Amino acid sequence: MPSLLATCHLRHPISSLLHELSRNYRRVIVIYDSLIAWVLQDAPSILNVECYSFRSVSGFTIYSFICDAAGRLPADAENEFLEKNSSMEGCFTSEFAEFSRVQTEFREMVNSGDLYNSCYEIEGLYLDLLAKEKSAEPNSVIFASFGTTTTLSDEEIKELAIGLEKSEKKFIWVLREADKGDIFTGESREVELPEGYEEKVEKRGLIVRDWVPQLEILRHESTGGFMSHCGWNSCMESISMGVPIVAWPMHSDQPRNAILVTEVLKIGVVLKDWAMRDELVSSDAVAEGDKMRQRATELSKSVVNGGGSGKEMDSFIAHITR
Repeated sequence: MPSLLATCHLRHPISSLLHELSRNYRRVIVIYDSLIAWVLQDAPSILNVECYSFRSVSGFTIYSFICDAAGRLPADAENEFLEKNSSMEGCFTSEFAEFSRVQTEFREMVNSGDLYNSCYEIEGLYLDLLAKEKSAEPNSVIFASFGTTTTLSDEEIKELAIGLEKSEKKFIWVLREADKGDIFTGESREVELPEGYEEKVEKRGLIVRDWVPQLEILRHESTGGFMSHCGWNSCMESISMGVPIVAWPMHSDQPRNAILVTEVLKIGVVLKDWAMRDELVSSDAVAEGDKMRQRATELSKSVVNGGGSGKEMDSFIAHITR
């Protein structure tokens, strides 16, 4: 305990180091022992610093601690093992338990993520359970992506950025140029966001400038709405995952797909009507998109999660194997 308590004196030298590094580098990454989180209590005031906690004990143990603290049983599949845990009595002194509680409070203040001293081959099941514990609440994240054939104008990007910030909701925004179809040009436009924007929203917003596993994102229980161009592949993926669509059609078949989604199937709402295609979508309209999402969630209850094409696929397989 004396050595652990002495770490409090590291706060100011660590703070000075981080301020110095932050002036010279775009981003500063700190990996810290979870038992000395208090040395980083000044880190949240430095915008380009991210802190990741190294957890030295097993994922199995951490998950069982979480269940104990929450006063609930673990996931059904794990009851057989976790219920065999012996009493925690005698494991920690009261002094260490209080110290650990204090560090947990500081960790929650500074943490951007956890690194576990383990791997999937050893305890993948428990790492997955921990990931669920760390996930956002169900239906709480907006996914904004406009496909591979659409490039937003600078004005549209600015309004969308401000709107997502105004919404005060968590979001994943895929911000990329349309595919050029020519790998030899080597040209790519550097998309400009408002100055300091990514730092302002980094605690709740993820901006991705490359390919993303769209189906996995739509499948995730935290995804509550899909702001989409209404390309048919995206529509099918969103429908099959039971995720409501906020429709912003851009060209080709997308305006008709938007009508199908919003008016015929009633599993989405319109953000930008095709008749208003030459007008700029305002940041206020984007911010209101979350209310649209809530309404669309109710409408989407008519769609079966996982898609309804199983019978058609079975019929086709039966036909070709006749």
